Order: sequence, then C-alpha cells, then structure tokens
Amino acid sequence: MTGGSQGAGYRPVIGLEVHAQLLTHSKMFCGCDARYSGARPNSHVCPVCLGLPGALPVINRAALEQTLMVATALNCRVPETSRFDRKNYPYPDIPKGYQISQYAAPLGRAGHLDIFHADGPDRVGIIRVHLEEDTGKTMHSVLDGRPVSLVDYNRSGVPLLEIVSEPCIHSPDAARRYFAGLREVLVYLGVNSGDMEEGVLRADVNVSLSRGAHPGAKVEIKNLNSFRAVTRALEFEIDRQAALLEAGGQVAQETRGWDEGQEETVSQRSKEYAEDYRYFPEPDLPALTVSPERVEEIRRTLPELPAARRARYVDSAGLSPYEAEVITQDPALASLFDETLSLQPPGGSKAVANWIMGELLRLLHEAAVPLEASNISPRGLSGLLRLLGDGTITNAQAKIVFARMFETGAEADEIVRREGLAQIADTDELAATVRRVLAENEALVRDYVEKGGKTEGPLIGKVMAATGGRANAALVRELIRSLLSPEATAQ
Repeated sequence: MTGGSQGAGYRPVIGLEVHAQLLTHSKMFCGCDARYSGARPNSHVCPVCLGLPGALPVINRAALEQTLMVATALNCRVPETSRFDRKNYPYPDIPKGYQISQYAAPLGRAGHLDIFHADGPDRVGIIRVHLEEDTGKTMHSVLDGRPVSLVDYNRSGVPLLEIVSEPCIHSPDAARRYFAGLREVLVYLGVNSGDMEEGVLRADVNVSLSRGAHPGAKVEIKNLNSFRAVTRALEFEIDRQAALLEAGGQVAQETRGWDEGQEETVSQRSKEYAEDYRYFPEPDLPALTVSPERVEEIRRTLPELPAARRARYVDSAGLSPYEAEVITQDPALASLFDETLSLQPPGGSKAVANWIMGELLRLLHEAAVPLEASNISPRGLSGLLRLLGDGTITNAQAKIVFARMFETGAEADEIVRREGLAQIADTDELAATVRRVLAENEALVRDYVEKGGKTEGPLIGKVMAATGGRANAALVRELIRSLLSPEATAQ
C-alpha cells in the first residue's frame, strides 16, 4: 500500500486488529443474553461464561454464520476444517483464566479489502478472520476511601469477531480509511451496529518504523474506539518512535494505551508473543467443517457491499465520487436513495442526493438520531420533490415542509394544504403585491432604474418577504421588469 507522512525519514509499518461484537441474541458459548448494554453489572452471567467447574461450552450457530459472511465478503479463503483454541490469559477480566479463540485454524484466511483515496484504490491484505469470546470489563474505582478494581462479566462470552490485517499500511490516514471501510462492510452485512462509543467495534493498532527493508520493534496500541483515536494515536506514536530513534535510543516492543485527554500513548505492559498465550486446541469443542458449497451459497446471498454500491452510483446514477461516498456511509441512507429514485421523482438522482446530503443529514445531526428514528420515507421525499418540481412550492418552502415531514411523518401535500404553504403563482394577486412593494421602496426603485435593471435582487427579496416566501420568484422577476420597464415608467 502507498501511504502518507514518513516522519524523520522513517517509513511507518502499520497493521490493525479490529474487534467487532456480533449481533446475536445469546453469547458465544452459552444461552445468556448478549445484549448487556445498560444492564446491572454481573446480571447477564451463568456458570459457562463465568468459567465455573463442570460447565461446558456450546457453539453459537448464528455467530458462526455471521463470521462466515464476513470472511466471504472480505474475499477470504474459508478452509473446510477449522477449530477453536484456548488462549491463556493471566488477567481478571477472563474468569476461566483462558479465552476460547481461534489461532492455528481460523474460519477465514488470506483475504483483502480495497480502500479508496484521492490517488485511487489501495488493497489491504487480511491475514485472518476468526471468532472468539469477548472479555469482561475491568473498572477502577474508590471504595471506602481505597482504590479498588471491579470486574463486570456481562460482556464476558459475547461473540467477538477479530479481523487481522497484514502490516501493509503506511500512514495514519490509510489506517483510518481501512478501519472505516471495515466498519461499513460489517454494518452493511448486519453483523455489527458500528457504534464505537459503546465499544462494540474497536481496534488495536500495531506500528513500527523502518528506514530500510526491515521494520523495527512493534508497538501495539490497544482499544481505540473512534476513527480520530486511530489517526491521532498513530500520529503521536510515529513521532515518538522517530524522536527516540533519532536520539540514539531503541523502541521497546510493548503494549501502550491511548490517553484521549492528553492525546498521547502511555506504556501499559511488555508486548506478548504468541507463545506467551500457550495456545492449544480447545478440548471441549469439536472441529468445525464448512463445505465449499456452503461458502458459495453464502457468497450468493451477500448484500450489495459499499464499494460496489459506490461504483454503481457513479457509473449508473451519475453521482460524483464524493456524493456516492457520503450516501453509502450508512446502508439506511443508501436504501432511501435507491427506493426514492425508483419512484422517478423530478430532478432524478442529483435532486435526491442533494436533499439527502443537505437537509436530511442536517436534521439528523441536530436531532442526534439515526435515519430509522426519523419520519422520512422514500414516498415522502419523492412527494416533496414532485411539489417542488411542478412549482407548487418554492425551494424555501420545501425546506419548511421537509422539516415538518421529519418531525411528524405527514405527507408533503398534506402539510402544504394544512399550513397554506402553496406557492403564489396567480399573476393578478402577485402584481398587486409587487406594485405595493415598489411604492413602499422608492429608493430601491430609483437605484434599479438608474442602473438599468441590474439591482433587481433587493426588490425580489422584498416581495418574497411580503408573501412569506410563497411568491413564485420567476414570476416576481417578470412583473418587476414589466412594471419598471422604460415603456411602463414613461406613461
């Protein structure tokens, strides 16, 4: 991959390990509810996810199917046989003392994801896609005046997908784009909500610097849960390592955390190697067999993915690459675009895209809600564009109507009728208003006449204000020109 900045002459070598919680009803190896957000600590647990003696795991079929979808969408090779392993951990957020994961035989290998930027597409290689169980969550607090560490095991055992890239990324911006591209794929497949603030999607980034053929010591930065955090953490770490090397020091292979407030990485522990985890096959679970026919069946049922959708919007719908990228950032927005366009509204794809990218995204941002929580539908947006196209309402009125649609879910024509927002296009009615405005604004009229009609804008604005924005602007312009023409003023 090509990349960006190379601080102090060093070339960053970056790889990402992306962790995504899967949208299943139950946990990975037990029947506990996996939807733990907002629940009382340690209320979604059982002997299996607490690792109590004698409790045996059972594989979650839905999590397995979702992982196969992701592996296929990321162009991975899916082996006919895979298995789970035990990954030994000494940390308290793993109640068993080990995590059931995959190492030697994952569900997906040797895939790739293409990402796009101003210079064209880049391909990021994917080493593996594997399935595991999430850990619990450690919280540090003060109890009776003493610092304590508490563990909530509600998250322990939730199905967790891990996607490991090749170390082929060479800039923080490229890493951000790759992470964003993965998020799009996961959301489009419906296997992850993409809500990074909730921690259901997070990334560990590995970065080293090289000046020649061989990269230096690798530093891992754990649990980054925003695109900005990935970018800023990498920028800081690249500068830190470059400064250290330039001063004659050595970079230690370690795990670091990202301090959002100080905007710096902080050392946490020495970096583990695979042998530190003492992997061995999970004896309580059978090997998994996935036939080539099943993989092909999954491939045929995959939805249209973001990259293909963007290409279709540019090639067939006539959108710019930027417009296509904005609309495909959310599958709900893309579906709204497609379904509205299928109703053949006036203005076609450009009009639909403009309203989605302008007023709709503005209102969604102000209300802090997803599209699904708004009242905008393909039929509603198409109806608004028809009223705008046939001259029933002006563009200014359309924005008012759209806001009412967003709030209430009422159809555009109903809102226009109920609130009297229809455009005034009656020549006699408008002529009377224009004459009154001209009589009340002698200075503007004199300026218009003296400058040969080149200052009609302020007069049109006065008429629009007098009619509450309901006047047909084109007709207002014609009336002003007619009433202030040399022939008319000479009479």
